[in-house]
Amino acid sequence: MARKTDDAQVTELLLQALETERGGQKIYNAALQAVQNDDLREEWEGYLEETRGHEEILTRVFEQLGLDTEMSSPGRKVVAHHGKSLVAAIEMAIKTDTPAAAELVAAECVVLAETKDHQNWELIGKVAEQGGASAKVLKQAYEAVEQQEDHHLYHTAGWARELWLQSLGIPAVLPPPEEQKDVETAIGAARAEKARKDYL
Repeated sequence: MARKTDDAQVTELLLQALETERGGQKIYNAALQAVQNDDLREEWEGYLEETRGHEEILTRVFEQLGLDTEMSSPGRKVVAHHGKSLVAAIEMAIKTDTPAAAELVAAECVVLAETKDHQNWELIGKVAEQGGASAKVLKQAYEAVEQQEDHHLYHTAGWARELWLQSLGIPAVLPPPEEQKDVETAIGAARAEKARKDYL
């Protein structure tokens, strides 16, 4: 039996999700200034476009639910702060470190941002499962972005790991196995990492 969700907290989740998508675009723009690998550049350019699309989808959700996209909340301010901090970290690395090190910092920052982003959408999906007035709207939005969010997180995490290995002088698989196996789940990501020796 579905339980009634806390409407105020659902609104908070949506505010944080929208802010995450807006900040994510800035993070990808900064990361693209640091990227060295052409395959990763192409990947992040695609993810930036998808992130713009996710903001548009959420904006429509706000319209359909009668919510204000510019409403402030303490949690939203924290998310905005995190986003600015990740952009600043990438910019710092570009200015003060080697191109390879800056690329690695950018990959780690994208993973941090996408971890929050992925969780937001997982929670939106859980809210939709509970039923209620907003369920249909949230379910449509969730289904439109779920697979893309999986790629953003798991594939970039694979890139970050392999870039680290490369920096350590350990044989790396680039593009990472997550990319080659088109990973879409945490289990798939674990299997891809375990199977990376097959690519060496």
